[in-house]
Amino acid sequence: MLAGYLTASPPLTSFFHPARRRLFQHLFSTNTASKRIRVISCDVTGTLVSFLGKIEDHYGNAALTCGIELPPDKISLIGPCFNQAYHETSDAHPCFGNNDISSKSWWRTCVRRSFELVDVPMAEPEREMVFQRIYSKFGSHAAYGAFPDAIPFLKWCHRRGIATGVISNADERYGDSILPMLGLGDDMRFLTFSRNVGHEKPSEMIFQEAMKQAEPWLCLVKPDTDENSFNSCPPLKPEEVLHIGNDFKKDYIGAKNAGFHAALLDRYDEKELAYSWRKQGAPVFKDLIDVVEYLGREQFELGPPTTAGPPLTEE
Repeated sequence: MLAGYLTASPPLTSFFHPARRRLFQHLFSTNTASKRIRVISCDVTGTLVSFLGKIEDHYGNAALTCGIELPPDKISLIGPCFNQAYHETSDAHPCFGNNDISSKSWWRTCVRRSFELVDVPMAEPEREMVFQRIYSKFGSHAAYGAFPDAIPFLKWCHRRGIATGVISNADERYGDSILPMLGLGDDMRFLTFSRNVGHEKPSEMIFQEAMKQAEPWLCLVKPDTDENSFNSCPPLKPEEVLHIGNDFKKDYIGAKNAGFHAALLDRYDEKELAYSWRKQGAPVFKDLIDVVEYLGREQFELGPPTTAGPPLTEE
């Protein structure tokens, strides 16, 4: 089903089967509900972006490129050792260092500690060479790819006058390079990262900060036009925000505690996990197209309160 979403330029309905598109047109054209979504925030990895490959392969290959060959038993330890190093570094320097150290220094500490736990002896020049290889790879197409429905979904939101952005427990490199590299930057209106805020999901603070960042965009651009408008518009309310993620505690509970609507994606067909989410009350979907269907089915109004937005039809 996702193969047809690769082209990002047409409206989202171009990617639907005609019968499905007619359902969408009916759902949104008959919408008389008072519920409204003006902002949609998304988690990044597992929601908009997929992680490519395995951490042990990326780290092992970086070491090998620098002349350090790891035996298979050492490579198999990289994953759990990285997890331990990640938690240790997070405990020592929360929120990727926040105002304490740079995010690159944070990752240097984490990567070096990972190899220490694997028990790979390295001289100082080798340690820095390996780190630089890993740090560069994790800012490239080699480590991340956009899910095929991500760009069409963001463009659909833009056409409906919905401000979109991200709320992520991550550092600023996602916004500075990774999201633009993957073609996800053009339709993003706000980028809320835990490093910059000093709070991580599920803290209400990071969701509140996202609202502050999103609000100025709501009156700036009218839906489906290039006409700028600085006219006053109603303040953004928490219940006018939908957050989409893939972690029950961080994304669903965090968003609900902040007063947002929330939905979770089961991108990797984890049936038991998705069942447990649903059992606890979370709406769970396979992809972002299912989220669009959900918004229509639940009769949400979309975009600015002064307009109904463009119809769900092809141009």
